[in-house]
Amino acid sequence: MLTVHVRINDAVSGKPTPVRLRLVDAAGHAHVPFGRLAEFATGRGQDVGGHLRLGTERFTYIDGACEVRLPAGVVTVEASKGPEYLPLRRSVTLGPGQISIRLGMERSIDLRAEGWYSGDTRAVLMPPHAALLEAAAEDLAFVNLFALETPPCGDAPAALPNLLAFSGGGPALELPGHQVVVNTLNTHPFLGTVALLNCHRIVHPLRFGGPDGLDDWSLCDWCDQCHRKKTGLVVWPDLPRLTAEQPQSEALAAMLLGKIDAFEVSRFDDPEPAVLRDWYRLLDCGLRVPLVGGSGKDSNAVALGACRTYARLADGEVPGYAAWIEAIRAGRTFATNGPLLALTADEQGPGAVLDVPEGGRAVHVRVEGRGAVPVDRVEVLLNGRVVADRQGPLLETEVHVSDSAWLAARCWGSDRLADGQRVCAHTSPIYLQKAGRSLRPTSETPAPLDALLTRSLEWIRQEARPGTESHRARLIGVLDEARAKLAARG
Repeated sequence: MLTVHVRINDAVSGKPTPVRLRLVDAAGHAHVPFGRLAEFATGRGQDVGGHLRLGTERFTYIDGACEVRLPAGVVTVEASKGPEYLPLRRSVTLGPGQISIRLGMERSIDLRAEGWYSGDTRAVLMPPHAALLEAAAEDLAFVNLFALETPPCGDAPAALPNLLAFSGGGPALELPGHQVVVNTLNTHPFLGTVALLNCHRIVHPLRFGGPDGLDDWSLCDWCDQCHRKKTGLVVWPDLPRLTAEQPQSEALAAMLLGKIDAFEVSRFDDPEPAVLRDWYRLLDCGLRVPLVGGSGKDSNAVALGACRTYARLADGEVPGYAAWIEAIRAGRTFATNGPLLALTADEQGPGAVLDVPEGGRAVHVRVEGRGAVPVDRVEVLLNGRVVADRQGPLLETEVHVSDSAWLAARCWGSDRLADGQRVCAHTSPIYLQKAGRSLRPTSETPAPLDALLTRSLEWIRQEARPGTESHRARLIGVLDEARAKLAARG
């Protein structure tokens, strides 16, 4: 066995660059660098950071260099650095006495040069230093790491991981080109959960309700506090929602009342997962809701940035977290687990609003899937319906629009990723507006949403424990107002 110094360089700068790494000898045995474990925890919240298991394969994160014990002979080096870099796989023959391996990572595309910056909208239960290492190794410009309150479980008491690292609108930790920002994830087990990004302060309580708690707070209060200084961004995380068992009814009400700014997806498991159908329904009701991607990383079995957000900064804007947040608010985003998806309609990108004259208009649409992950199919959607598609990564077409609508693009790959996801990316919409009117839904579109709000009103009236009847009346008022807004849209 040889003690070997491994260094992975950026092919352009020649300097060490953080990567996700795997080293396998000729017998198929994986070897881990000093300071990493061959066997490591993969449970939720268990020693998260520095390791990753996808399926049966185990990886380690390094800052660009490491030392490792390897046998003489053939060793396969695998390294990756997010979707803008070509994955590295190289077989190296170690001769007697060889003490170093030097390899380079090459970019396939540089989206930052085009104004697009990637970020993960949700990670929890990992230390900020681990998040920063993995952000650099996965090539994420921004990681939103959340403090939250974990309830008691068995012998484990309640905990507040990462609360003392709260940083709000600035980085808790940073490296050149990478920032970890700590905010709060606020939750009620029935009314819903919201992620508060770029918030000016910690918004308490982080959790209320549950078997031993009172239902004496409000998600809308959390949203209003986050928005108080006009800089905060409220995201609806991709947790069980909009189902009979998990309606997240006050979060839905907050969305209908304009208090939630973005809708998160954390996985693309199927050609059209339920999370997209839920988002499409909200768009079909005339809401303008950007799509964001977040991994929801909470263990060493989830890769940071496995689903990520790309947001395009305004022309001439100085790159930074605040600018990235405003790009999301403006809807200049796409969510992806690998493909780099570009959409324009009459040369305008996601978030743009195009006028539709009387008699309608033809819109020139261009969609392209780029990057190192193969794209087999691209699609153009108008109000959730595929109106144009093509095998391969590029599509240019004319779409006729006669009324207010939303238009978006998505792409698919036939392969499955190592974590089981279907290769996919989806843009936020471009909005088409006739006579200044938003899209008006059909009479059937809002019905499932209204049913969830109605069921939740029954829960508030009959089962909730608000502490005071005035607070019960306030919660009822929020849901009634949301139902009225929904009815007005229809």
